[in-house]
Amino acid sequence: MAPRLCSISAATRRLMGRPKPGAGDLAAAARFYSKDNEGSWFRSLFVHKVDPRKDAHSTLLSKKETSNLYKIQFHNVKPECLDAYNSLTEAVLPKLHLDEDYPCSLVGNWNTWYGEQDQAVHLWRFSGGYPALMDCMNKLKNNKEYLEFRKERSQMLLSRRNQMLLEFSFWNEPQPRAGPNIYELRTYKLKPGTMIEWGNNWARAIKYRQENQEAVGGFFSQIGELYVVHHLWAYKDLQSREETRNAAWRKRGWDQNVYYTVPLVRHMESRIMIPLKISPLQ
Repeated sequence: MAPRLCSISAATRRLMGRPKPGAGDLAAAARFYSKDNEGSWFRSLFVHKVDPRKDAHSTLLSKKETSNLYKIQFHNVKPECLDAYNSLTEAVLPKLHLDEDYPCSLVGNWNTWYGEQDQAVHLWRFSGGYPALMDCMNKLKNNKEYLEFRKERSQMLLSRRNQMLLEFSFWNEPQPRAGPNIYELRTYKLKPGTMIEWGNNWARAIKYRQENQEAVGGFFSQIGELYVVHHLWAYKDLQSREETRNAAWRKRGWDQNVYYTVPLVRHMESRIMIPLKISPLQ
């Protein structure tokens, strides 16, 4: 039998002891319009305007009662190494999650099912904001076990990127949930200067998407690529996703949210993801 193309080293075994949007949405919205909606259709041609603000987005849009900071990681894995990568991360990352000396915790860990293939997505929470992040980073510099893990992991990756995020004040905070579920990460890259308009619209619209507990979390970028929004949703399966999204279109007001926010977007993408064994979101 031919040897495996990617295997875990002995050292690692000792450690073990993820077109311009809107055309489809606009067409779908049109199918649900009636004479009763003609007035709202006309109004929807004009994007809501907000008064100029001098406050930072992080002050206006994020939760005030918490100081949570999030990091999202996208790891593009060599196809032949995906199983080994999953085994390695499932063995090592929970140690940081459970160690009270590190002010970080796992929120979710996934492999992309539909979307960019051979990709892993990790979402971390730092309780205490930037001081907690720096404290964690400084401690990891001296963690020999973690440094060995990173060295081993680097041999399995094609590329990686990350972003620092804050959570929108009007979204639920991500909480562990029972499974099995599939997760959809919808990423919106907004036109510069439109983040507050996006937040104003979604603060009203999120109520249309909470009846089935599908809304997991909403975030916007602070470091990395800017003017990026991530919405995280949970569904039992793809059929449940289809039914839940169609139900939203039947609610009066959801169509207006689509029309008001589509002009703010310059690019969007969707990933359907499957949780890893270690993910608190199952």
